[in-house]
Amino acid sequence: MRKVILSAWIAVLPALLHGGGALGWKVADQGQTQEKALPPQEKTAPPPQSQTPDDPRGAVPPAKPATPGAIETIPANLAAPKPSREIKIPGAAPVDAKTYVIGPEDVIFVKVWRDNDVSGQFLVRPDGRISVPLIGDVTATDRTPEQLEKDISERLAKFIKDPQVNVGILVVGSKKYFILGEVNHAGSFPLVVPTNVLEALVNAGGFRDFANTTKILILRGDKHFTFNYKQVTRGKKPEQNILLEPGDKIIVN
Repeated sequence: MRKVILSAWIAVLPALLHGGGALGWKVADQGQTQEKALPPQEKTAPPPQSQTPDDPRGAVPPAKPATPGAIETIPANLAAPKPSREIKIPGAAPVDAKTYVIGPEDVIFVKVWRDNDVSGQFLVRPDGRISVPLIGDVTATDRTPEQLEKDISERLAKFIKDPQVNVGILVVGSKKYFILGEVNHAGSFPLVVPTNVLEALVNAGGFRDFANTTKILILRGDKHFTFNYKQVTRGKKPEQNILLEPGDKIIVN
């Protein structure tokens, strides 16, 4: 009996071994198929590299420190500027506000900051005064523009808070010199800036054809001076080329 059973197993064993091998291959193939069927993993972006001083292309420049005293452009800092006491008035004569002495017939301009009702042009009357709104008559003669500014400001302070006043000379009418005789443009000329005899003759447009240029007369009150144009222009006797004073009269025969 045992021999019969052993013989049967021996007969069946090769078939089992052959079938198991096939089954093993199928299992292996299925494993490979399953492995291939798995979806590929999504590629993720590499983490960003830290920006270091060694990589200048990607380096972020450090914030600049605030400069001491710098004014930022913010609305709070854009307030209206305070007026300057040295503001230039358009059309004003080129006189020195610290030294020029106002006189009769001068035309002056008084500018009160943000108050056009008080500002305006004023002719200095023969009595030496001007009439300013709110404060009335103000003495202008024998004062410089700066001195007149101070006087007007002090008086306006009763009506206007912290008034800012500027005074300019529009027309110099109180200081003139005169040129008469054989010149192209005779008449009166304002003495705005220091002017000598030679410069005055140039302002008169030069001489006419028959002018005597060697004996020009300058009258100053009860005094008189002579001026030789040819000598002065050749560099001789430059002391003849005196500075003019208000009221001087140059006569060219």
